[in-house]
Order: sequence, then C-alpha cells, then structure tokens
Amino acid sequence: MSDCSGPEDAKVVIIGSGFAGLAAAATLVKAGFKNVLVLEAKERIGGRVNTTKPFTENIIEVGANWIHGQKGNPLYKIAKEQNLLSEGACASRNMCLPRSVSSRDYFFKEDGKPVPKKIVDQVSSLFSKLTDKAFDDELAPKHRDLTLGAYLDDAFGESPLAATEDGQQVFEWCKRTECTDEACSSLYEVSASQISNYTALEGGFFNTLGPGGYRAILDVLLKDVPSETIKCNAPVKSIRWDLVKEGNCEDERCPVQIVCENGQSFEADHVIVTVSLGVLKEKGATMFEPALPANKLSAIKNLGFGIVDKIFLFFEKRFWPEDCEGIQMVWKEGPEDKDVYDSLSEGDAWKTTWFKKITGFDTVARHPTALCGWITGREALYMEKLQDSEIGDTCLRLLRSFTGWSVPAVSKMLISRWGSDSQVRGSYTFVPDGVDGVAAHKALASPLPPKDKSRGKRHLQVLFAGEATHVNFYTTTHGAYLTGVREAERLISFYAD
Repeated sequence: MSDCSGPEDAKVVIIGSGFAGLAAAATLVKAGFKNVLVLEAKERIGGRVNTTKPFTENIIEVGANWIHGQKGNPLYKIAKEQNLLSEGACASRNMCLPRSVSSRDYFFKEDGKPVPKKIVDQVSSLFSKLTDKAFDDELAPKHRDLTLGAYLDDAFGESPLAATEDGQQVFEWCKRTECTDEACSSLYEVSASQISNYTALEGGFFNTLGPGGYRAILDVLLKDVPSETIKCNAPVKSIRWDLVKEGNCEDERCPVQIVCENGQSFEADHVIVTVSLGVLKEKGATMFEPALPANKLSAIKNLGFGIVDKIFLFFEKRFWPEDCEGIQMVWKEGPEDKDVYDSLSEGDAWKTTWFKKITGFDTVARHPTALCGWITGREALYMEKLQDSEIGDTCLRLLRSFTGWSVPAVSKMLISRWGSDSQVRGSYTFVPDGVDGVAAHKALASPLPPKDKSRGKRHLQVLFAGEATHVNFYTTTHGAYLTGVREAERLISFYAD
C-alpha cells in the first residue's frame, strides 16, 4: 500500500487521448492528482473521434458519429448540459436508430428499378424484430450456437417474404447494413448469442450533435486537463513494468517505464493504456516487458476488431429529390447472401466486387450537397489502398446505374481509412462466433499485476481502458468514456485507503 504518498505525488501516464484517455485524465486531475501525463501518438487528440471541416465551415465526422442512447449516458448528459446537441427538425428526425430505414430512404435495384416501398418496410421491420431477439437474449435454443448471419437466415426463411426475390435481396441489404453496426466483415463471423451482452441505453440515438460535433464534447473534458498535460506526436514503443520488486517509497525507481518511438522515456507509478484493440492486436505481444499474461493475450487475439469506413462525396449541387435521405443499393447477389459469402470465402475474387459491400449513400447533416457511403470489413480495408479518384469514380458509376438520375461529377471527397491507420487499426470491437465476450472484455480490463500475485509488488502498475474493455458498452464512445473514469477511480480509491 502507498503508505507515504498521496495522489499529488503519484505519477500517472495515460497512453492515448481518445474518450477513455481524456476521461481518465480529467477525473484524476479533478481528484487532486498533480502528476498526470497523456501521451498521444497522433498530432491531434481524440482518437477515433475526428471532427473535421474539409468541405465548408461545417463539420464532418470522420470517426464517431452518434451518441448511443440517452438514459444513463454520460456523454449525452454532458452534451445536453453544455447545449451541444442540435435542435430543430433535423434533430428529432434523427432520433431513430442509426442506419434504420426511414420512409425517406430510396431503395434501388441494380437494374435501376426502385424496390417497392412495402417490401422494404416489411423486410426491414422483420429484420429489426429478429435482431432484437438476439440483443434481448430471446433466441430459441436451436439458434443459440449459430452465427448471427446463420440465425437470421434461418428465422427469415420461415417468413413468406423469403419466397420473393425482392424480399431476399432487401434482407441481404439489411444484413450488410448490420455489418456497419457490428463493425464486422460479415454477420457469418459474429456470435448470435453473445450479442445480448451488449446493453443499448434507452432514449434512442442522437444522431446530430450541434455545429461543434463530437470535438465539442472532448473540449468539455479538456477544460479540466491542463494543456501541458497532453503530449502529441508521442507514439509509445514499449511499456516496461514491474521494475520494482519490493521496497517502499524510498526506492527511487518507479515501477513503470514508458519508452516512446523517439527514444524519450517517462517513469511512472501507474500507466493507463487506452490504445485501441487493433493496436493491441498488432503490438500487444511485443509492447510490454514482462509480457502480458496469457489470459490477456488470448482476449486480445479472440475479440474481433472490425473496420467501418465512410466515403464522403461533396457535390456542387444536389441531384437527389428533396424528400430523399438516402440512396440504398440492393444487389442480385450481395456479399451477405449466404451462397455468395461461401463462394467468396476462398481466394481473392471478392476484391473485384469490393464496392458491393457499400450499403448505400446517406445524406449528411448540415451538408445539403454531400453524401456519405458506408463500407465495412475486408472490403473496406481493400478500398483503403485504392486512390481517392478510383473510389470516387466507382461511387459515381454506382449512383448513376442504380438511380438512373443524372449525377454530376464529385467536386471534393473525404475517405476514412481507419484500418490502415497504424495508431488505430480499425473502428470498434465485436464478439466473434465461439468467443466468450464477457470473459474476454473482463480479462482485457483487469489491471496488472493481478491482485493475488502482487504480494510485495507495487499495485496497479498497468491499467487498461477503452471501449474494448467494457462488458456491456463496447463499441461506443460512452463505453470508452466510462472505462477511463473506471480506471481513474481505481487509482483514486487506492490512494484514499
């Protein structure tokens, strides 16, 4: 126990300045910790929150976009108290679930014909009912051991809608869209039963933050963190922990040493690691000395970390009708059709049709002439390696052939490349088929050294936060935020004892 030092003496280094890292920093500083340092690999703060202004004076969210739910959501609370939510008609319209079908979505088939509205409504509402069953842990015993894709296929197959070609094709679109919520390459790789551990907060999704976007919420946290606390352009190379075997505060050496890529090193009593699961997958086995324990390494390996990318197309003028909020693309043979998925599982043929993974193009808040395409998984990663111009040409070709409208050239583009970003390596976590998600999230979250093995060793040397360490709110910004607060409070109560 820290018998002769208080929070003002404790040296804490936080790795990463996303919501988890900044929440931890703000919580510690407010509790009287004087010695807090945040190391951020990028030249900007925010991690997977990236609010930019590439087209006009209005913002585009390259990363996190939604506040997921309201009740019990700390970020919704901050945004509401600080007047950071958008008001007016567009706000209430966007209260529905993200990616859920609205009456203003135009669905087209690849031959350019519109899909009858009635079929879209029937299939998408059945799809919602079926996914809700999985989220609410109400799956029939025969479905519990299946992948999410296999369960949905089986359950949908019992409906007369499955007998029609349009019904099947819209159903494939629904599965493809669900991939963007799950951040997976395919629903045939996600566990159907484990998904019930994810807790959706009540109160709908709040799509549009105000003109400041997500960055404005980060700024609220930054008010509590002195600016010299955060060091950008400081990628961490290694974390050496357990450097003190026993002894007390007279011991000069701190138990943790953090070495940056540029050779700079920092000593600490505690380090809070908030890097993404994608980075841990790439570097977790080599970054820590001594190595991470086996249960942590297997959690890192077993959990999924998927890619969701956005393709922003900015036009000089709008070419879609006033009441259109999205142009959705329905394929004869889409990638989430089971037979297509199976036939593309071997080899590289899927690369030639990578664009079939794009679900469609949605309108963008505060940008009346912009559209945003969504793409996930291995196809997204493949797209990231292409030139913007090739991606833009492909999107224009799709928009023209599906709608039959006269679509002008794109004047500006912005494409996210989260998978190729060496400091993130993806978007968010999912639980693959056959993995015990709760055990994995918990193993990832547990501090080092473990309590039962820490006799005589310094406690809580390495702590872990970030969305992948939250059992119920993984994939969300509030999940990330709450884990940062959780680890900060772990240290606060350690020094309060």
